[in-house]
Amino acid sequence: MSDDTTPLNHPETPVKSGGVMGKLRGYFIAGILITAPISITVYLGWLFISFVDGRVMPLIPVKFNPETYLPYSLPGLGVVVVVVGLVFIGAFTAGFMGRFFQRQGDRVMSKVPVLRGVYKALKQILETVLAQQSNAFREAVLVEYPRRGMWVIAFITGKTTGEVQSVTEDEVINLFIPTTPNPTSGFLIFVPKEDIVPLSMKVEEAIKMVISGGIVTPPDHRSIAEQGKIKIRSSEHLVDHNKTTS
Repeated sequence: MSDDTTPLNHPETPVKSGGVMGKLRGYFIAGILITAPISITVYLGWLFISFVDGRVMPLIPVKFNPETYLPYSLPGLGVVVVVVGLVFIGAFTAGFMGRFFQRQGDRVMSKVPVLRGVYKALKQILETVLAQQSNAFREAVLVEYPRRGMWVIAFITGKTTGEVQSVTEDEVINLFIPTTPNPTSGFLIFVPKEDIVPLSMKVEEAIKMVISGGIVTPPDHRSIAEQGKIKIRSSEHLVDHNKTTS
């Protein structure tokens, strides 16, 4: 004799998994995803502003410092002063006297031991990166590194010239391979042009992918026809294939 009071697990009454705690966990994660990027960005911006203000504001004479006459401080005033100062310096160096003083400064720095090498390197890097006609870090590519069969994202920094190009048989390109999660450090390698695979993703998207360690993956911007092309294979695999077929 069966007991009609015994509960049955009917298909139409599935047991809910998670329940209230699952919803609260989802809301909590959603809250982190919304507030964390904003909070971290604002915090880093505040650190930068505080860093600049702490070093620029003490240099302003008291009678010219607006905070002397106001009952409150002005965050970011030091940044404004730096930007305005750089604009005036750039405008001054555009004239005859400015170029004269610039040449004299270069001549003095070129005679200082040790520091002259650092000065010349920094000046050349900044002139290359900030120049409007520069193509440095404007294209993301794929390259096999550190061995055949392993691919990394790299950035083209320029066409190889000088002794490096003259002693190599192939036409090589300067590539910078960033490290994760700090893309400011990395490796400089010289790769034959035919071994470089261009990417359609923007440089900003490639940097995000490097910083996140692959967690943030940009979408494929190529057309359907381009996506249907034969995928690349490593040179090592191609060599093995040729050996087996020969």
